[in-house]
Amino acid sequence: MEQVKDAMLVTKEAFVAVGLKWVGTFAGAAAGEIRAMHTEFINRVHEVKHVINPDKLLGLSHHINGEDGFTHYGVVEVSHVEDIPEGMITIELPTLTYAKCEHRKGQTINASYSNIFSWIERNGYKLHVGDVTHFEIMPMDQDPYTSEPEFDILIPVEV
Repeated sequence: MEQVKDAMLVTKEAFVAVGLKWVGTFAGAAAGEIRAMHTEFINRVHEVKHVINPDKLLGLSHHINGEDGFTHYGVVEVSHVEDIPEGMITIELPTLTYAKCEHRKGQTINASYSNIFSWIERNGYKLHVGDVTHFEIMPMDQDPYTSEPEFDILIPVEV
C-alpha cells in the first residue's frame, strides 16, 4: 500500500482525559509494555465517567529529553472529572495545533512518522515543546496487539 505522505494542520481545543500512565524505555515499549497497558485500559474504560468519545483511545506520549525513556498515557477524553478509578490518572492538555496524518493497514509505522516529520519540516513548522511529544488516536475496538494497526498521528507544532 502506498504510504500516505500528506498531512494537515488541525487545532484541538484544551481537554481533560482519564486513563492509565506508563513510564518506561523505548526497549520496553518495543517489548509490548504499552500494548499491555492499552489492553488493561480497554478492559477498564467502562469505569471512567463522562467519556466524550468512547470509541477513541488516545495515546499521548512525552519523551524524556536526554534519556532512553518516555511517559505514555492511554486515556479517553472526558467532559469533566469525577471519581477517578483506582490506579488511573487525569491529564490536561492545552489548546494546541497539530500536524495530523493517517496511518492505515499495510503501511509502515516508521514511514508514517518519517512522513509527518518531513511534512512539518518542508512546511516550515517547528515542533511544539510541552506536555506531549506525539498523540495517536486509535479505534477503541482495535486489538492493541494487531500487527497492522490503524490510527491518526498528531504532532504538536508552533504556527
